[in-house]
Amino acid sequence: MSKLEGRSKSDLIARFLGRNGAASEGGRAAGAAAQPAQTRVSQAFTRFDHHPGYQKILVPKVAADRFGVPNPFFKVHEGIAGATTRVGGRELINFANYNYLGLNGHPSVNQAASDAILRYGTTPSASRLVAGERPVQQELEQALAALYEVEDCVVFVSGHATNVTTIGYLFGPKDLILHDSLIHNSVLEGARLSGATRRSFPHNDAAALDAILAEVRPRFERVLIVIEGLYSMDGDIPDLPAFIDIKRRHAAFLMVDEAHSLGVLGQSGRGLREHFGMAGKDVDIWMGTLSKTLASCGGYIAGERALVEHLKYAAPGFVYSVGISPPLAAASLEALRIMLAEPQRVHQLRARTGQFLQRMQEYRINTGYAQGYAVVPVITGSSIKAGKLSEQMFQAGVNAQPIIYPAVEEKAARLRFFFSAMHSEEQITTTCELLRKLVG
Repeated sequence: MSKLEGRSKSDLIARFLGRNGAASEGGRAAGAAAQPAQTRVSQAFTRFDHHPGYQKILVPKVAADRFGVPNPFFKVHEGIAGATTRVGGRELINFANYNYLGLNGHPSVNQAASDAILRYGTTPSASRLVAGERPVQQELEQALAALYEVEDCVVFVSGHATNVTTIGYLFGPKDLILHDSLIHNSVLEGARLSGATRRSFPHNDAAALDAILAEVRPRFERVLIVIEGLYSMDGDIPDLPAFIDIKRRHAAFLMVDEAHSLGVLGQSGRGLREHFGMAGKDVDIWMGTLSKTLASCGGYIAGERALVEHLKYAAPGFVYSVGISPPLAAASLEALRIMLAEPQRVHQLRARTGQFLQRMQEYRINTGYAQGYAVVPVITGSSIKAGKLSEQMFQAGVNAQPIIYPAVEEKAARLRFFFSAMHSEEQITTTCELLRKLVG
C-alpha cells in the first residue's frame, strides 16, 4: 500500500468511526496555502486517492476491516476454472466461474486453440479492416448466425464492449432505450454513450413496459428494448413471447443479451429462443459472449445482414479495435460444436442447478428470483454477512463469491452460485449441507 493510500484510508477510517479529522484537514490546508496562487486547486482534483470513486471503494473495505472480514476478491487460482479450483495449494469446490458446460479446458477445445496458434500465431495484429480476415474468424461468425437462424453475425473482442459500442453507435439523441431494471452495466454504458433517452421498467414486467410505450412511443424516432436471456445476478428469465409482441405493436427493436443463456436454456443449449420455441428472426439483435459456455473471450451480435454489415464498417468498437485472436475464435468454434453434439451437458447442468435450488428451498434459504438455470443467489441481506459467509465457506473448502453493495442494494447482498455440468451430486450435497449449517 502506498503512503498516499494509507493516509487516505486512515482518514476514511477516522470518519467512519466518527473521529475528528481536524489534524489531517489542517495539514492539507497548510499545504494548500504554500502553493502559488495560480495553481491553488483542491486536492480532490489533483490526487487519485482523493477521487470520490476511490473513496467509495474504500468504504466497504473499511467496514470489512473493522468486522474482521478478509478481502474475498482477486484470489489467485492455480489451474483451470471449473467445478473445482485450486487456491493457495488447496482444492475447493468452485461456484465462481461461468464454465457452464465444462468446456473450458476440454481437450478438443484446447487442441483447436493450439492448432490455430501454430497456423495464425496469437493475434491478428490489427483491426480486421486493416489486417484482413482469418478463416476461423469467419467460420465462427457463420456458425453463430446459423445457431440463431439469422443472416449474419459479427464478433467483437470483448463482451462488455459489444453492448457499449453497438448500442452507443446505433442509437442517438432522438431515440429511446428501454431496459429491464436489472440489466447489465454494459447496456447502461452503451445507452449513456448513445445520448438517447433512457428509461428502465420493473424487472421482467412486460405489462409495465407496454404501458410506458403506449404513453411515450410517438415522441421518439427509434426505440430499443433490451432484456437479458438469463439474469446473472438472480438466475431468472424473461417471457420472450410477451416482449416480442410488445416490440411489434409499438414498432420497436428488441435486443436480447444472451451472455448467460447460451448453453443453459433450451434442450440443446441454443438459448432463450429455443426455450420458448421462437424463431431467431423474431428478435432484432441477438447479443452474446464467448467467455461463458463457449470457453473463450469476446462478444457477438447476430441478426439481419444490414445490421451486421453496418457494425463491421462503422461501429468504433469493431473498426478501431484489433480483431478477435485466432486461437480464441477457434476455441469458441469448437466449444459450440461440442455443445450441439452433446446436449446431455445442458441437461446435466440443469439437473445440478435444480438439485441445489430444491435443497435451498427445503432449508428455507432465500434464493430470490432463481428458477434453476445455472445461477442461484443466496441472499444474506447485508454486505458484511455476505463477506463473512463467503470466508466461512472458503475455509470449509467451497469457493463462492459475495456480491455486495454497490453492485446490488445493501438489502440484496448475496453469495452467487454458478453451476457447471461437471459438478457432481456429491459436491452439490456437500455445499448444501454446509449452507444449512452456516445459514439455516
